[in-house]
Amino acid sequence: MGQRGRDRSARVTSVKADDQSTIRFYFDYESPNAYLAWTQLPKLADRYGFTVDPVPILYAALLDTHGQLGPAEVPAKGRWMSKNLARKALVLGVPLNPPAFLPFNPLLALRATLVPSAPAERSALIDALFRAVWVRGLHVSDAAVVERVATEVGLSGAALVADAQSPEIKKQLRSQTDHAISRGVFGVPSMEVGDELFWGYDDFPYLELFLAGKDPVDSAEWQKWSRPVPASSVRRPFRSTSKST
Repeated sequence: MGQRGRDRSARVTSVKADDQSTIRFYFDYESPNAYLAWTQLPKLADRYGFTVDPVPILYAALLDTHGQLGPAEVPAKGRWMSKNLARKALVLGVPLNPPAFLPFNPLLALRATLVPSAPAERSALIDALFRAVWVRGLHVSDAAVVERVATEVGLSGAALVADAQSPEIKKQLRSQTDHAISRGVFGVPSMEVGDELFWGYDDFPYLELFLAGKDPVDSAEWQKWSRPVPASSVRRPFRSTSKST
């Protein structure tokens, strides 16, 4: 197993959602920002004595629940996001390439991640699957690809793919996704510490302030912002792109 997997495994765990010393990392392999976050989060957690609990969930279910579109489904946003991602990856010195397909079906990869394994093995598999999508341009919807990627990090790829199809694993992914939604998660990556939620790689500066005990938003400030604000108008549905007849 490579050094990358060993370095992260000591800080990857599985805990209750209200654990104040653990960062729950909600992710889906469809998200390039989740990939970037995964390359940086273990180091950030270690700096402040926290552990990381990686929680695979289905991003599409979040979109459906909250009535959203993914970036790849909004062409203008997708174009902006591609350059934004390229900038971030170059600044971080992290390899990043366009995926084979986007959107794609991540279910098999997510389920494979849930198959019970040692922390070091699970960490290495998450690394490998993220890199398969966002560095190597592989299509992880394909069982043969997931099997090969798992085998490359020392796992039994064939057994892993078979186990990922079990009803128990499928149920676990649905349950974790539903639980994330109940916790207020609406996008990936999301990082949760206790009841505090941070969204996206771009939220890392504020996550770090929180981990360091320097959150600029105190309880009095939050009380001002947490009250409901009434609406004075309601946005109409999307305008039709076709001409009226």
